[in-house]
Amino acid sequence: MLKNKRSIWLIAAAFMVLIISFISSTAAHEKPRMVVVVKSLEIQYWNIVKAGAENAFEELGIDGKLMAPLKETAEEQIQLLETVYQQNPDVVMVAPIDKSVIPILNKFTNNHIPVILVDQNEPWPNKAAYVGADNIELGKMAGTLMSAQLHPGNKVAIIGGDMSSLVFRERVNGAKMALKDAGIIVAAEKTGVPDVEEIVRTEILNILKANPDIKGVITDHDLTAIPVIKELRDENITIPVIGTDGISDMAKLIEDGVISSSIGQNPYDMGHLSVETALKVINGKPVDQFIDCGVEVIFKETAKERLDFYKEILK
Repeated sequence: MLKNKRSIWLIAAAFMVLIISFISSTAAHEKPRMVVVVKSLEIQYWNIVKAGAENAFEELGIDGKLMAPLKETAEEQIQLLETVYQQNPDVVMVAPIDKSVIPILNKFTNNHIPVILVDQNEPWPNKAAYVGADNIELGKMAGTLMSAQLHPGNKVAIIGGDMSSLVFRERVNGAKMALKDAGIIVAAEKTGVPDVEEIVRTEILNILKANPDIKGVITDHDLTAIPVIKELRDENITIPVIGTDGISDMAKLIEDGVISSSIGQNPYDMGHLSVETALKVINGKPVDQFIDCGVEVIFKETAKERLDFYKEILK
């Protein structure tokens, strides 16, 4: 009788182990599956976004990954999104390179996979939400910051990237609005400039030759602002230069007193908030259509704090 009872207990114990194992396996399988597709991982800005997203994955118990095309082109990003689509994730977050990416995003939503846009707020009605900065307001902040350091009637230059990118277009337009309101003259505007140091330095030299009286330069991202600053230093010209990202190299120039200030986004928050928003979307909770990650002016007093934070998260 005792032997039979022991056998029953052994069978019951084995059965309980199987149940626990099944529950654990099911729970692991039921983790939300998310994919974040950004524009590139070759520059620091997107690696800061990556750090924010990956920390949110861990904190919230999400089966998530962040990916980027090998080359920062719409064609490569579309190919990557086709691969992601085949994986059938629960939700996808995308920083679109340009509007040509929209048709593949429609495939996701047509298959009931929500899509959240990050960084670039394309006017696409099917997005579940947008997480990022208001790039027109960001541009206005850059124009206002420049105007505060100049006088009405002073001349400035604007250097921008590919204007087919909504992000760059909105930033440039926003800056021009604020400059006009302050009575600052845009004496030179050069767009379509790739963020290649040699090309940017040549462009600012050309602008200086044609407009030796400019008193400041606004760029639509830091990878353009930094080589502009280097060229101006080489020419012994001290005028304000304003970027829009707040990456480490720009913050270091402010900390060192090379420039007094610039505009900084919060890419870490962008990554983290995009995952938080995605989790709400797939759980059927309401979300705002625009989740603002915030933009701030970086001064010498705040540059070190930003540098220390980046050092911590980008180990």
